[in-house]
Amino acid sequence: MLRKMLTRLEQAHSLDAVGDTLQKAVMGAIRPSAVRDFLHGTWLGHPLHPVLVQMPVGAFLSAAVLDLMPGERKAATTLIAVGTAGAAPAMAAGLTDWSEMTKDRRRVGLVHAAGNTVALGLYIGSLAARLSGRTARGKALAFAGLSIAGASAYLGGHLSYSQGGGMNHAAPDVARLPEDWTAVGELAALPDGKPAVRRLDDVPILLYRQGDRVTAMIERCSHETGPLGEGDVVGSGADACVVCPWHGSTFRLTDGAVVHGPAANDQPILRCRVVAGVVEVAQP
Repeated sequence: MLRKMLTRLEQAHSLDAVGDTLQKAVMGAIRPSAVRDFLHGTWLGHPLHPVLVQMPVGAFLSAAVLDLMPGERKAATTLIAVGTAGAAPAMAAGLTDWSEMTKDRRRVGLVHAAGNTVALGLYIGSLAARLSGRTARGKALAFAGLSIAGASAYLGGHLSYSQGGGMNHAAPDVARLPEDWTAVGELAALPDGKPAVRRLDDVPILLYRQGDRVTAMIERCSHETGPLGEGDVVGSGADACVVCPWHGSTFRLTDGAVVHGPAANDQPILRCRVVAGVVEVAQP
């Protein structure tokens, strides 16, 4: 029954009107690319949102334990305040990631965000009640908030692990490549200073040649599997980058490092060598 409910949620087109409106609002509110990159976690090497949620989740869970113990009213109130304050940056990072996901993920993410918003409202009410001396009411609101946050966290787990939101979508291709050195083409056939796509079985590989040196990376974008081979190249030499044509994620061609989001994960790089004029690649 739970799986059927999640499937219906993924296919709930009725949520798209609200989701599309919110998406435009989020993208309009967070315009500077540097801010978006920070919230995506581009600088961190993986999404920032899961890191930031540790503070409110840990604080709220700890407060729930203290609420069940005598004489811990002040400590529990402090933790509720810390968790409430920590929720804002976590939600900002989550909404930034959500705004550049596919529609089926945005539907689940919309309900996930709505649940977290309700839970946060209950915790704010709990904090206000505690500060005004209504401890019993504060505890009741906090336990209600924790229950809703737990259900919302389940949706967040489904979004991440079942739907692949925030994961490195290029990583599975690495395991499908040979562990041993395998030829992918002649060095002379590769353009100098420009990326070129070659296939090894059914895995597309992006090759970048600089003189006699060649680097190789998975061609499908780590963000949403966009075709990097169809993207524009910006910069030159060691600083040359390829820009995904789907969402604009930018990766350095020499080492796969993500330079701009929405991708937060680096593009997987393969071992690459040139032997007797033949380019060979292998798993890292």
